[in-house]
Amino acid sequence: MKKQPLNREYNFPDADLYVQCLERIKYAKRDLNEFKNYGFDIERLKKFVAMCEKFRALPDDDEMVGDQMLVTDKKYKAAEKLKTAIRSIMTRVSMKFSNRTGRYRKFGTSKLGDMTDPQLIFCGRRVARVARQQIDFLADVGISETNIQKVLDACSAFERALNIQQDKVADRDIAVERRTDVGNKMYKELVLLCNVGKDIWVETDAAKYENYTIYESNNEQKKARKSKLAKESKN
Repeated sequence: MKKQPLNREYNFPDADLYVQCLERIKYAKRDLNEFKNYGFDIERLKKFVAMCEKFRALPDDDEMVGDQMLVTDKKYKAAEKLKTAIRSIMTRVSMKFSNRTGRYRKFGTSKLGDMTDPQLIFCGRRVARVARQQIDFLADVGISETNIQKVLDACSAFERALNIQQDKVADRDIAVERRTDVGNKMYKELVLLCNVGKDIWVETDAAKYENYTIYESNNEQKKARKSKLAKESKN
């Protein structure tokens, strides 16, 4: 059974989650005496800080996408080199055989520009194999072991580039899952901490109660701060 992907339990950027966690940890340290009454002591806060730092050290998706793009570009270049080597063979073959003959069609290159990556690898190997089979017929148009080997070398280089790209795709999937997992754990701890903080101050201190309000976006946070400043200016 295919593993179900993890879903983020928070709907704001990872950077905002990190900042909000550190901010609430600071408030909890300020209110540590009250938090102790809920079994939320300094050791738990230290573990929360460690979780935040672990999260911060994880590569973000932009970094992983950048790495993936770099190896994808290399794969495209390797594919073009392979196609060029194949076309060099086929230009010579077309000088000897019509593209409607069985000898020409045996190379299987009619849809070279539309082939998938695996199809291109198979095509490169087939072209080299068929060229060797007919090398006696094609020697007079310049086909030799040298340009056949050039196709095989380009084919191997493209296959390596493809494997590296696929590894990077897998690395990104793993990184996203790891980051989502740690982020969800952080968010759960943040919600718990804030619930405790709000419960402590709900009836005694509105400002401190507000310290433990989680904002789902920077825009909401800015609106709340503007509203707070407006009220303070009136007073």
